Amino acid sequence: MTRLKVSQQLVSDQLWELLEPLIPPPPPAKNGRTGRPPVDDRAALEGILFVTANGIAWKKLPTELGFGSGVTCWRRLRAWQEAGVWEKLHHAVLDQLGQDGQLDWSRTCLDSVSGPGEKGGELTGPNPTDRGKLGTKYHLLVTADGLPLAVAITGANRHDSMLVEPILDGLAPVKGRGRGRPRRRPGKLHADKAYDNRRVRRYLRRRGITARIARIGVDSSERLGRHRWVVERTISWLLAFRRLAIRYDRSATTITALATLAVTVICARRLPRKDY
Repeated sequence: MTRLKVSQQLVSDQLWELLEPLIPPPPPAKNGRTGRPPVDDRAALEGILFVTANGIAWKKLPTELGFGSGVTCWRRLRAWQEAGVWEKLHHAVLDQLGQDGQLDWSRTCLDSVSGPGEKGGELTGPNPTDRGKLGTKYHLLVTADGLPLAVAITGANRHDSMLVEPILDGLAPVKGRGRGRPRRRPGKLHADKAYDNRRVRRYLRRRGITARIARIGVDSSERLGRHRWVVERTISWLLAFRRLAIRYDRSATTITALATLAVTVICARRLPRKDY
């Protein structure tokens, strides 16, 4: 895979135009020393995405593709995470999609998926569906057409219903078409029986969000399948980033940055291409 091909697939010009203003300036050189010139930011981004997509170790990133070293890309990923760059980029992409009329807030879907955490670390826990092996759980909130509005990461033992409030409360206002107020609340929330409890339903009622949650012992999970399939499709898109499908990164900073970048790329695929 050449660098040009990676750039076309993962780092579009539209995505780069949104990211570039968010990148903090490099720290000043110590004692006036310049040292080796830094790796270009766009090349570093391509290297980060190459690792994320292919699931290789950072140290095995092919330097001949022009990305710089894997350690450099890893450091850039973490520095930008600590500066809030990835979260701001995701929001910038959502703002652009909202202004283009591509975000359907009429209904949202919430679901999760667990994956193995080979080396343990932060945000892992015993997976009750995998003989108690350490794992990580990704929680995704998507629009009616499957665009991810938010992603949260917990240990595999964290109950799904505990993430409803923090995810919905954490949504930043997203711009829409025209001069109306930014949107941060969906009309409906679709979810399976894992989210069926009084606390969740009271919370949604208080926020003015209609609950479309399968009731334990009453409703069939298939009844809501015609709406919930979109989140399952988005989960498959997320796990196509092989660095997330099997987690090797031990720190919360790294795995959160990778997951946020992945959902941002998924959203950015809907941005209209520009002719230059």
